[in-house]
Amino acid sequence: MDWTKNLKRLEQMADRFRVMSDPTRLRILAVLGEQELSVQDICDRTGYKQSNVSKHLRVLREIGAIACEQRSYYHYYRAIDPQILSCWRCTKTACNESGETHVKADSGSDTKLSSA
Repeated sequence: MDWTKNLKRLEQMADRFRVMSDPTRLRILAVLGEQELSVQDICDRTGYKQSNVSKHLRVLREIGAIACEQRSYYHYYRAIDPQILSCWRCTKTACNESGETHVKADSGSDTKLSSA
């Protein structure tokens, strides 16, 4: 298949890049990693407010990067797309190897992401 002629596939690729281009979503993916967490756990680990986390979790769910399971009153999220996690890890590695001279991020979030 010639990807350059398949507009629908290119749009799907662009959607995934857009999802991965937001620092908040990257930080949420970093704390989720290989574990399942409640919305409150994610808020506690990122410092973000529940409304902000919920908004970004919805976007991640829409592209199939994460799944949600409701237990009692709580929702638990986990990463289910190995390609998204692989892309996150590769990008993190590339930023670390480049000496982070081309990456602009506030020092607080950069520290937490690099330790994930």
